[in-house]
Parts: sequence; structure tokens; C-alpha cells
Amino acid sequence: MEPPLTHVLILGGTTEARELAEVLDGRVRVTSSLAGRVAAPRLPVGEVRVGGFGGVEGMVEWVRGHGVDAVVDATHPFAERISFNAARAAGVAPVPLLALRRPGWVAGEGDDWREVGSLEEAAEALGEFGRVFLTTGRQGLAAFAHVGGVHFLVRAVDAPEPPFPDDMDILLQRGPFTLEGEREIIARHRIDAVVTKDSGGAATAPKLVAAREAGIPVVVVRRPPVPEGVEAAATVVEAAAWVQRVSGVSG
Repeated sequence: MEPPLTHVLILGGTTEARELAEVLDGRVRVTSSLAGRVAAPRLPVGEVRVGGFGGVEGMVEWVRGHGVDAVVDATHPFAERISFNAARAAGVAPVPLLALRRPGWVAGEGDDWREVGSLEEAAEALGEFGRVFLTTGRQGLAAFAHVGGVHFLVRAVDAPEPPFPDDMDILLQRGPFTLEGEREIIARHRIDAVVTKDSGGAATAPKLVAAREAGIPVVVVRRPPVPEGVEAAATVVEAAAWVQRVSGVSG
């Protein structure tokens, strides 16, 4: 009788999470866990669960109850709470844990980036601007609700719920985005500053080039660190190799 496949839980919803599930499919048993914050998420191959775990204890119970052998945290670089819950749960369960994090963006020649540590600091940095392209998603708009004298163009996958700025237009779009499209948005809406999180990756990077070309600044929110003591990988290839190493699965 064949031994059961190694069971890998992928925490995600990101492009990297979907790509990793595809790479591992058939080699191990994969369950992808989505937070459920997007109405119509792009589903990965393999088994999928949607919704939270109910904190650290809930995640420990799920990991133990479903025979999970390893966890890959491939959530958004700013999904800080689930990342720290995963680190604590992996230690209690206990199971190996890897954080899959795409590299952050790096400013180039001609870029005018204003780095800040939080959405609240980003909001405080907007005093000199009149028309702002806010690309931080619908979560966290409350940080900008009090900002006066600024017209916001807010881009999100789903419509946001209050609190949010009074003076704003909503642009419902899902990446990846093109440079031509980002140029058109900045020009048509007369944008004089862009606000973004340092999400990294190519899907949403064209806005940075468009801002550089337009000569306007970008307020960049720095990403939180990976939880202390958690091994990290920058690519899907590295993450797949880690699964192979901790599970003994052949390549």
C-alpha cells in the first residue's frame, strides 16, 4: 500500500501561491487557504478552503485535524496578522513553516519615492497634493478618511465599505496592469501623487514607471518583516525545493 501523500497547506491568494500549488500538484497533497476577502477569487488547482481559521488555536486544530505536514505562508506581504498567527501555530502544531515573499520594489533613477512605515504615515504625507491615486486596496481606507483637501482615486478589486474618504472616486480593477493603462489613468485623472504598498512583483509595478514618467512622487508604505525565526524564500522555485527538502518528495 502506498504511503499517503505529504499534505502541504498553502496560505495565500497571491500569484505565487497559485503558481506553487500548480507546481506541487500531483507530487504532494495541496490545500490552498484563501481569506475570503475578495468576492470572486482566482482559484488555484488542488483542494481549496475559504475563510479564517479563528486565530492561532483554530489553525493549530485545523493543521492537526487534517494531517498537514508542512505550511507555506504565501500570503500578501502585508497580511501581517495571518503571517504571525501561522508562525505561532506552526510552532505549536508543530510543523515546518516557510514564508514565500516576492522581493520588494527598488527605486530607480528618476524615481521620487517617499517611504513611510504605515498607512497612517502615508495619509500624513499627502498635505501638499490635491489629486492622489490610492492603490493600497479597499482594506485600510479608514486611515485616509480624515484627510481633507485631497481628491482620491481609489483602485480596488471589490467596492470598499466605510469609513473612507468623502472626496473619492472608485476604480474597480484587478491586475495585472499595463504601463499604457497606468499612463492613461494618471493623465486623465490629473494625478499628482501615487500611494502604494511595497507589494513587489510585476503585476502592479507599471504604476511606478508611469509615475516616474509623469514626474510625480510615489508614497511607498514599507512592508512588515517576516516573523522572526521563519525561513523565507523569494521565488516559487525556492519554495518548491523547500517542500521537497522537508518532505523527502523527489523532484
